[in-house]
Amino acid sequence: MSNVAVVGAGISGLVAALRLQQAGARVTVFESGNRVGGKLRSEMLGDQRLDVGAEAFLRRRPEVLDLAAELGLADEVVEPAGRRPALFADGGLRGGFGRTLMGVPSDADEVRIPLRWNPGADASIGALVRSRLGDEVVERSVDPMVSGVFAAHADDVSVRAALPALAARLDDGAPSLGEAVRDALGEPDDSPVFGAFRGGYQQLLDALTERLGDRIMLGAPVPEVRPGWSLRGSMFDAVVLAVPAPQVARLVGMNLPELGAAVSKIPAASSALVTLRLPDDVELPDLSGVLVASREQVSAKALTLSGRKWDHLPDGTVRLSFGRLGVSRIVDDLDSGLIAAARDDLANILGVTVEPTHAHVQRWYEGIPVYLPGHRETLAAIDAATPSGLALAGAYFDGVGVPACIARAERAVERVLADLS
Repeated sequence: MSNVAVVGAGISGLVAALRLQQAGARVTVFESGNRVGGKLRSEMLGDQRLDVGAEAFLRRRPEVLDLAAELGLADEVVEPAGRRPALFADGGLRGGFGRTLMGVPSDADEVRIPLRWNPGADASIGALVRSRLGDEVVERSVDPMVSGVFAAHADDVSVRAALPALAARLDDGAPSLGEAVRDALGEPDDSPVFGAFRGGYQQLLDALTERLGDRIMLGAPVPEVRPGWSLRGSMFDAVVLAVPAPQVARLVGMNLPELGAAVSKIPAASSALVTLRLPDDVELPDLSGVLVASREQVSAKALTLSGRKWDHLPDGTVRLSFGRLGVSRIVDDLDSGLIAAARDDLANILGVTVEPTHAHVQRWYEGIPVYLPGHRETLAAIDAATPSGLALAGAYFDGVGVPACIARAERAVERVLADLS
């Protein structure tokens, strides 16, 4: 029986550990913190358990739905209520978004010059869209969407890494950006885009923890990783590192310098999420949330009306997110300062000034990887520098969402098993 260590008990580490256990390996999960879940976290606010990290997943990808069915949680998956977000721009609420791909519209008029794209090339989403549609579309559509996913501006995020389907259409010679977006989106589909768990992601974490039992060691930081795979005084046949890119760089930098240097090229943004419970009788607009255009005089990058977005949550549930790559000052503020900023933004955006009944502040330091232009080349360098017996998993590879993290964790396990065989 192979003895495998998994470092990190977020969703990537837990799924990797489960698949290794199912393959017959003896698994030990090392988690430096006192809880599992990583950036997935649920907390009680009053009488309701709410997600204070990610709250939804893409349903068009099968990974979460398949895992939920495997763990007996299929009936706990819920759909959104069908409301749409609005845009806050020029100091007021504007209309909702049309059909877009990460904010890139499928029907906007482009400049009347040929689209220039070299197959295999890369660029930032902002640069590509600005060259075809101008600054306003970037600031009022693309930037709000990109910052909500990557906590970065559109000019920082790679087309090829963040929107591979769009890059593929451009590689194939799409005559315009709009046509490439329409092809990438496919035919309109009325089925729900997102899903969530009725009891929050904690339901998924609890089910995974139950399957793994005493193989999870909490409060067990790993100071470094050495070839030969000695961790915390024990020897292992292989290791899966399921922690954020900056932490991987710190773990391997001394003993695997090429790998450490490659992983260090991926920056990570810090963010904060303020979750508020407002009185049940508060009047809120019939929206799922509000995205904020660039240059607006508010601190939050987005506001989610979770109680409107999901029928199973109390009406007055609101989430405001803060922080972008290179702009972490507000994340470092005191809880009271972040809650005050959230209330100010709520008043400015929606005109809601009522006192919340409960509030929770959650910070995620270096929590959101940013896919800079050239990200795919960085991943190739990481792969080339990763020795046999070591595999990496996490949101910095093929997508920051939970489905992508599950898929990457399963591929990491496949690599480890192949190395061991």
